[in-house]
Amino acid sequence: MDAVEDIKGRLSIEDVIGRYVELKRAGRNFRGLSPFGNEKTPSFMVSPEKQIWHDFSSGKGGNMFSFVMEMEGVDFRGALEILARQAGVDLSQYRGSYDAERGKQKERAHAALDMAAKFYQVHFSKNREALEYILKKRAFSKKTALDFQIGYAPEGDDALAKFLIKKGFSEKELRDSGLVTRGYRGLRDMFRDRIMIPLMDPQGRVIGFTARLLHDDPNAPKYINTPQTILYDKSRHVFGLHLAKEAIRKNDFAVVVEGNMDVVASHQAGVTQTVATAGTAITEQHLKALGRFTYDVRLAFDQDDAGIAATERAIPLAAKVGVTLSIIDIEGAKDPDELIQKNPKDWEKAVTKHKYALDWLIEQYQKRLDITSAVGKRQFSDIILKVIRGLNDSVEQDHYITQIAKLIDVSADALRQKMNTQSAQIRPQLLKRAEQAPRDPFRVEQTKSQNQLLAICLVQPETRDILGPVIVDMLPDAVAKKLLVILQKDSDFDLKKDSAKLKKQTNTVSGQMGDTSEFADILVLLYKELYQDLELLELRYEATRLQVRLIDYYVKSKKAELTAAMNGADETQTDDLLTQAKELDVLLKNAKEYVNE
Repeated sequence: MDAVEDIKGRLSIEDVIGRYVELKRAGRNFRGLSPFGNEKTPSFMVSPEKQIWHDFSSGKGGNMFSFVMEMEGVDFRGALEILARQAGVDLSQYRGSYDAERGKQKERAHAALDMAAKFYQVHFSKNREALEYILKKRAFSKKTALDFQIGYAPEGDDALAKFLIKKGFSEKELRDSGLVTRGYRGLRDMFRDRIMIPLMDPQGRVIGFTARLLHDDPNAPKYINTPQTILYDKSRHVFGLHLAKEAIRKNDFAVVVEGNMDVVASHQAGVTQTVATAGTAITEQHLKALGRFTYDVRLAFDQDDAGIAATERAIPLAAKVGVTLSIIDIEGAKDPDELIQKNPKDWEKAVTKHKYALDWLIEQYQKRLDITSAVGKRQFSDIILKVIRGLNDSVEQDHYITQIAKLIDVSADALRQKMNTQSAQIRPQLLKRAEQAPRDPFRVEQTKSQNQLLAICLVQPETRDILGPVIVDMLPDAVAKKLLVILQKDSDFDLKKDSAKLKKQTNTVSGQMGDTSEFADILVLLYKELYQDLELLELRYEATRLQVRLIDYYVKSKKAELTAAMNGADETQTDDLLTQAKELDVLLKNAKEYVNE
């Protein structure tokens, strides 16, 4: 039995979903209000017999794992870990030695950070200055302080280190967690004499801290964060998401502010769909994390040069991820916290008055540049065209080119020519590669799925059984077909010991990679780039998904051939072609059912 089956055996889907949705018995099934929108008539169904759910209002459905992925905004591994904790399943028994060790490191880091948060909370409750700063100067309520687990790090050099070492943590575990450092004086706490705000993952587990000086010191930074650790990555972490995700889902929009204190203030003011990134450095990973809950993301950054630059960077990223980005104008205050202190109701109104990000950006540069002069027109078009180029939709690009042409009184054709020239100047190598790449989008996606599946199965022998239903005709490249045959014939193939077998396999077709060994090397690099940090369970899940995708591409391609063959076919030939089409349908259906089990 694998971990997935073990979890399914211990948990019932109605109990898992019942943590999020109030369910009522409806015959053999359960019914409830959709958690993905605001409805009055229940349209959300759960089948205990089949262990599946379906939401008729949104069209979503699946098993307990897919439901947790939807509700918690996590990937399959995240859902697996959440449900394993609920079921009391130890995932380490299903992992390889490396994955098991890494899993234990993460659990120890979580335990150390959780205990540190409690340590800081105790010291906060005893420190008069810290209490006055939070409860009086910042005017946060006791409930708010508890919700965000605000604490205080004492002044001593190693107070936390001594406390945690007594609790059984090693120096290495504390350093791996980002809680201590070792200098020439010995072991020291990372944070001292600071207000502590825990950084938490979407499930509310502590992964680090942001720390503000309690006593301002011109020689010390006002804020410092936990460094990059096994748990914390500032390019991915969205502060406050664990408390905001339900409000984001219900309101169907997220508010992103610059500072963590702005988030705390906003939640106290009742705008609980508010989160923060590390300053204005919003990344593709941040937008993807928010995109799991809503496609409407509203930025409330300071409207200074840094805020404008951040918006420029974020617009193409939002287009790539598929979220709609807009800007909240903060009138009469420098940031949300200041506006809330003046009048919380003004902040509630502000978040509803948002402007599409590119429209807002155009207005900002209209104010800053003289677009009636030749220099101003050049500068204005340089900046805006760079952003327009990052949009994915050609209609949207054309709309803004036409708009900019009217604003600066030039022809739209001149702007298009300039944008194309900019692209050629800025990315000559990328364009050159694009010209050499396959022009057929279908073929491009098919090749990507082929390479990713083979990368996993080449490096991880435990996943090679997933190649069973894959036939050589499903792979677009000849060299990949040769590698598939090797892996299917020899499930124990070892990349290091049996490399000679690869070197003998060559392909001389013009324009394609000829050396199977070289192709394998590229797949290893691909694996390291995409999958090296994933555990075996998630690798198997990803490989299965890729297998289904390849089969799907194959079925579509074959059906197109059958459709073409039916033109002019006689009755007997048509019946034979229809039989082949039905067999393809069964092939794809079986593959999809397997991945959803």
